[in-house]
Amino acid sequence: MSFLSDFWSQLWRGMLDNKGKFTATGGFLLGIVVTLGMKDLYPDLELSFQQRMRRFRGLEKPRRSSGQPDFVRLEDHTTGQQRSTHLHDQRDSRLLRRTDEGEIPIGIEGLIGNTPLIKLKALSDATGCEIYAKAEFLNGAGNSPKDRVALSMINNAEEEGILKPGRGDAIYEGTVGSTGISLAAVCRARGYTAYICMPDDQAKEKSDLLLKLGATVERVRPASIVDQSQFVNMARRRAKEHTDDPNKPGRGFFADQFENTANYLAHKETTGPEIYAQMDGQLDVFVAGAGTGGTISGVALALKPLLPELKVVLADPQGSGLYNKIKFGVMFSPTEAEGTRRRHQVDSLVEGVGINRLTANMEAGLHLVDDAVKITDEQAMKMARWLVENEGLFVGASSAVNCVAAATMAKHMPKGTRIVTVLCDSGTRHLSKFWKEAGDVGGQEAEFGLEEIVG
Repeated sequence: MSFLSDFWSQLWRGMLDNKGKFTATGGFLLGIVVTLGMKDLYPDLELSFQQRMRRFRGLEKPRRSSGQPDFVRLEDHTTGQQRSTHLHDQRDSRLLRRTDEGEIPIGIEGLIGNTPLIKLKALSDATGCEIYAKAEFLNGAGNSPKDRVALSMINNAEEEGILKPGRGDAIYEGTVGSTGISLAAVCRARGYTAYICMPDDQAKEKSDLLLKLGATVERVRPASIVDQSQFVNMARRRAKEHTDDPNKPGRGFFADQFENTANYLAHKETTGPEIYAQMDGQLDVFVAGAGTGGTISGVALALKPLLPELKVVLADPQGSGLYNKIKFGVMFSPTEAEGTRRRHQVDSLVEGVGINRLTANMEAGLHLVDDAVKITDEQAMKMARWLVENEGLFVGASSAVNCVAAATMAKHMPKGTRIVTVLCDSGTRHLSKFWKEAGDVGGQEAEFGLEEIVG
């Protein structure tokens, strides 16, 4: 001890000049000592900081309260430079591995969430507002925002003990395509099979893709929700038949994306916070369509408490009744009149958004939706072509609807307004229907201006 005491005493005196101030050499030596002393403490400080940030962003799993029986959590996929270690959270360790080079996703589940936010340059220049889009088509399982929903519903069912991997359980869902594709992919990764019921008037490439993913596909005639042969009701019945059949292994689980609140909670806990962080909290308008209502409700519930002045706007295709619900408080579409409907759900070429009933997910955030924009098929098709011609983006019908609504809002907002919308999926899923009607994009120059789309 005497030797160490003398050593530190001599070192300290060598770092000071005659006036008691640090010499250049002394300052250098002090830096080395402090660095050596902190090197073992730093990882713990970093981990503590990361945990605080996760709590701030609402991504730590809180205890359930009696009023929140339907709580579900989706993983945080925020990237960063961390030391090599597994995440401490059990589910996160299944999705990400930390290395000196960053975080490496584990499996397709690790590719869900934390999608880029891009500025639509041509659309922004044409409108005078800053229009941004959450690139949800870059989710890595089913390539749509439904990846978040599929993972959330499965996680929730596993936490509740309803689903168990390897037992022979199957997941049943009624969908127009995207949710089924996301479920089929995540099911395979988790050890389940998928059984998808969908209307037979949807784009054929969706059912083809489901089959390639190993799902069972049952295409049924479009029908009203009150009809037991309607695709959602059919999926519910097939799940019960599975569970009741003693000759089938496991059980059937009806995912029920329209009423399962794990849907909107996935967006409240991940999509909304991601947008807030990517925009540094600086946005004025959020625009989104609604099929189940999970995206618009979840994002609104996440952002409105942080940005009370934020304007949340519904983008609604023709034939849907949600526009009138927001504008006039009554769920009604003119195409509901006797003899005027071409099909049984929503009278539109657009698939994935638009509905004529209120779901539990839509009701969760309905009070936060401030306005709505009605979009025609013609507007959606022109916007889809315009985005290819001017942005190089090849998107599906619902993304085109969102962009028409964003441009329409920009027309009525002050210059420089910051508007965020969602790019849901690629146009490759809409080739045989929406894009068949929209036609090929020809020539080197845009065929029409934005004013022809939004008026």
